[in-house]
Amino acid sequence: MAIEVAACTSTEEIVPAISPIFHYFGIQPTPPDADRFVPFVEPSRVFAAREDGAVVGGCTSFPFELSVPGGVVRAAGLTLVGVLPTHRRRGVLRRMMRAQLDDVHRRGEPVGYLWASEDTIYGQFGYGLGSLSGNIDVAKAHTAFAQPFESRAEFRLLDEAAALEPMSRVYDRVWREHPGMIARSADWWRCRRLVDSEHRRMGGGPLNRVVLLHDGEPQGYALYRIHQQFEGGSTLGHVGVIEAIGASAAATRDIWRFVLDIDWVARIKAMLLPLDHPLLMLAARPRELKFLAHDGVWVRLVDVPAALAARRLGPGDPVVIELADAFCPWNAGRWCVTPAGAERATAGADLACDVTALGSVYLGGFSFRQLARAGRVEERREGALARADALFASDRALWCPENF
Repeated sequence: MAIEVAACTSTEEIVPAISPIFHYFGIQPTPPDADRFVPFVEPSRVFAAREDGAVVGGCTSFPFELSVPGGVVRAAGLTLVGVLPTHRRRGVLRRMMRAQLDDVHRRGEPVGYLWASEDTIYGQFGYGLGSLSGNIDVAKAHTAFAQPFESRAEFRLLDEAAALEPMSRVYDRVWREHPGMIARSADWWRCRRLVDSEHRRMGGGPLNRVVLLHDGEPQGYALYRIHQQFEGGSTLGHVGVIEAIGASAAATRDIWRFVLDIDWVARIKAMLLPLDHPLLMLAARPRELKFLAHDGVWVRLVDVPAALAARRLGPGDPVVIELADAFCPWNAGRWCVTPAGAERATAGADLACDVTALGSVYLGGFSFRQLARAGRVEERREGALARADALFASDRALWCPENF
């Protein structure tokens, strides 16, 4: 039978359309799963691949406001992409990506953004590795800071309803400063960050929501679970830090000191940390953090001039980039990039690269020179790599603290 890929036309179609990915987690989507997605996507953003009326694949994307160096851009956060094993290697994924990226382009969302379940999938559709992300797994005995300090922090453990206002206030002060973060609505907080559904606990205890106060004002917060285990009367458990954010250097130090000092656990674990996280400098024994880096978010420029207009470009001489983009050919060709943005060029190219390389440098996760050393960018005029890196400079590492 022929396979058809089409957008959903009603809310009732969304959960069946996104069900194929749940096959690989060994579960069926439940009402709490639906609550994490359905309120945030209109049906026309959800694509289903059907054979004889039955869903065999699906995907969707969140409409995001994404922080970029010096600004904010509209972005499509691709998620829940899956094809049933009965229909693998039949071009279903490619057809869904074709429909999804064409839709994103029509909507005027210049950037695609995702976490990849496998690191070999999305490069073929123009996504470039945009960042590295770090995990820590530190023994309680090795959590001392390098320098002593006096804290004036107070802490409050809050329930879901009470946590929303102070945590969102802190986050709203921070997210625009870190490329890679997304804006969060009150509903996003309620349904995706603060809710504590049983099936989200992954063997851990209830979600703890702690707010840090300086002089009575919220300056930081942490979301964490206790994963407790005992052997021979001693704990083998750990604190699983889901998110810990401070609105200042002092608040960041204080909120991490809080979670590192939680009693009756053997270890503290955290994921999705940026490569320049302050913990690496705060720790007296940074090696003991067991900081492990892996691929982070992937970035796709869907509309090159609109994407570059949204982010700050540094001062410097123009660079003409010869861009290849087989999957979104409207991006292909020569672009003259200046501090003011990008426009079509007729001059000869200074650099040549694939659109995946532009995705890798867009949020500051990598540099043109790094990519050139890996053979991903060709320097056609001497000095062009340095000029391009000056234009795309960023003062901090990309950070996306949640997997969507």
